Amino acid sequence: MRLSKEEIVETIKMISFERLDIRTVTLGINLGGCVDPNIDRMCKKVYKKITSVGRDLVEEAKEVEMKYGLPIVNKRIAVTPLAFLLDAVNTKKESTCVKLAKCVDAAAEKLKVDYIGGYSALVHKGFTKGDELLIDSIPKVLNKTKRLCSAVNVATTKSGINMDAVLRMGKVVKGCASINPLSCAKLVTFANAPPDNPFMAGAFHGVGEAENSINVGIS
Repeated sequence: MRLSKEEIVETIKMISFERLDIRTVTLGINLGGCVDPNIDRMCKKVYKKITSVGRDLVEEAKEVEMKYGLPIVNKRIAVTPLAFLLDAVNTKKESTCVKLAKCVDAAAEKLKVDYIGGYSALVHKGFTKGDELLIDSIPKVLNKTKRLCSAVNVATTKSGINMDAVLRMGKVVKGCASINPLSCAKLVTFANAPPDNPFMAGAFHGVGEAENSINVGIS
């Protein structure tokens, strides 16, 4: 297909002056198969799954940048809400959450992605033990990790508002701010969270999604 001079000039204008870019490429990864009652075994499974599935993400994104001349600003990963995994562990302590969070963060660092989302819980109708464990650990976890982002859904139009969750998240936000105010930028409190979300800081790989997925954001 031949391009006219006007189309070429318009494309150059969009990239150079209107800042057209690929805002993000987000790889979604299902961690359901990594569930294990032993936190050490689960962390090994999680790390292996993320690093194996995402091993080519950054390099492939760079190839696309070179081929089409469009910058890809962020390379990201979204995983299954980790509260689901914490429901399965035998030792339900804050240290368990920190260990899992550091494992996920280490995998993101290994892959050289900018962010990884999924330290998340969906509590619009109530809490599981894993939900409570995850929510209470958010301030410490976000302070001890660099790339990990967190999100909690506390309400939906259909189910109403979980006021206990709202109160709890208010304390979490204050806790994050008191330890490190910048950690609040990696935390989202949702109402009507979509079933799957590739956008940071609220990203997570939804339960209705395929084993893996790619989402592209253009601006």
